[in-house]
Amino acid sequence: MASPTVRAEGAAERTLPQNLIDRLASHIASDGADTATIPCPFTGEALATVPLSSADDVREAYARAQKAQKAWARLTVGERVKPFLRLADALVDRREEILDIIQLETGKARRHAMEEFLDVTLCSLYYARRAARLLKPRRRQGMLPGLTRVQELRHPKGVVALIAPWNYPFALGASDIAPALMAGNAVIHKPDTQTCLSSLWVLDLLIELGLPRGLWQVVVGEPSEIGDPLVENADYVSFTGSTRGGKAIAEKVAPRLVAYSLELGGKNPMIVMPDADVERTARGAVRACFTNAGQLCISIERMYVHEDVYDTFVPRFVELVKGMKLGTGLDFGSEMGSLTYERQLDAVTRHVDQAVERGATVLAGGKARPDIGPLFYEPTVLADVNGDMDLCANETFGPVVALYKYRDEDEVVARANDTPYGLNASVWTKNPARGRRLAARIQAGTVNINDGYGAAYASYDSPMGGMKQSGVGRRHGSEGLLKFTEVQTVASQHIMDLEPPGSIGYDRFADAMATGIKLMKKLRIK
Repeated sequence: MASPTVRAEGAAERTLPQNLIDRLASHIASDGADTATIPCPFTGEALATVPLSSADDVREAYARAQKAQKAWARLTVGERVKPFLRLADALVDRREEILDIIQLETGKARRHAMEEFLDVTLCSLYYARRAARLLKPRRRQGMLPGLTRVQELRHPKGVVALIAPWNYPFALGASDIAPALMAGNAVIHKPDTQTCLSSLWVLDLLIELGLPRGLWQVVVGEPSEIGDPLVENADYVSFTGSTRGGKAIAEKVAPRLVAYSLELGGKNPMIVMPDADVERTARGAVRACFTNAGQLCISIERMYVHEDVYDTFVPRFVELVKGMKLGTGLDFGSEMGSLTYERQLDAVTRHVDQAVERGATVLAGGKARPDIGPLFYEPTVLADVNGDMDLCANETFGPVVALYKYRDEDEVVARANDTPYGLNASVWTKNPARGRRLAARIQAGTVNINDGYGAAYASYDSPMGGMKQSGVGRRHGSEGLLKFTEVQTVASQHIMDLEPPGSIGYDRFADAMATGIKLMKKLRIK
């Protein structure tokens, strides 16, 4: 069995100062009766102890947030965006501090922690620059031009429940919370317990930059304890996580007709077309498949390579994977870090071992690396994967990709779409126009050409989300902010009422309206 020539370089020697941990923990809505210890995935040793929230703590957090939200919503949008305009500079100035926290709580390589830093910095700045324009009252065309005047208004939802995942805790917490707050809402935020420190850090920083206390409340605990009050008291729910978890939330809020957005799982395909640049594609595939050890909902788990380039592309890709450098250093030397949870290591091991038992061929990797750290698993490339294997259709969420050969575009589109998921996809070709035509046939919320995921995800002016069972709603773009608002139409009627004047019968009125419709069409008024 071939293995990557990986080696650990450097050690996570730095720890977090206790006074920093205490300050961050003070932002958790908790009476302190119960606590949880967060282990460092690099070593398994304790990183921090934080208080847990109870159901009563969550309800009390809502009461505080509702009070803070009313005062916050009365401010102009220009006032509300000020802390977020300051945030970009502050994040740049304190970059090393947050990168350390992200690495120590998730186990990811620093270059992948840097992606989280960039996401929060650029996404929050995008909305801070545009919130006033997106939220301003808009004039809309009335029924009778000049006689019916219509205005569209945007009001905050109220208190938003935002449930963020453990894999990108900084990015998928703060970058969604920022537009929710700018829209005039308060937020009750539940980060994963393992990875709550980065969220608490940016909350602490925003308070320092002028965000009112009580507006962003953090609750920490297991869904079985705090999940019901978290969802039951929300005016809107934003969730990023598993498809199973998203369906459970949809069922929970349905009786109250509360709106929600869900970004869920994916089994994302990459298509290597016959004219693809082999070297560029192979290097891009390493990043597409193994960023954050594959613990990324938009990473690539299925790779379809055209038969004309399969025998050239695959050896080069495998060579690069075998040369990847794994490590625990708090620097940019490592190309891949650790898995975050032992349960994730177990799931990856189970998928790979079952596939091998049923006939899959390991081209690279295929085993855990406890010599580097307790949760490390080699970047793994498999061939000969078929439908008898769980890894074929189910999301692995780890550093594993399956390779398949294809013959023509119709075949590869059908195979790429043969999944209940539809989150992200990737197409590689020297002909971008051809790539766009193929991309339009793929059932995925984002499709990247000559990139794995970042080109679409980081284009904040464009919406991002999933089709099919990969989600409901979108983040980014105008929808990423406006989804946190209630839209209201205010229409006023002038001069002429929408009924016949007293001296005109309804027959004549109807004839006049019908003639008016033809006239408005001819004059392009309607």
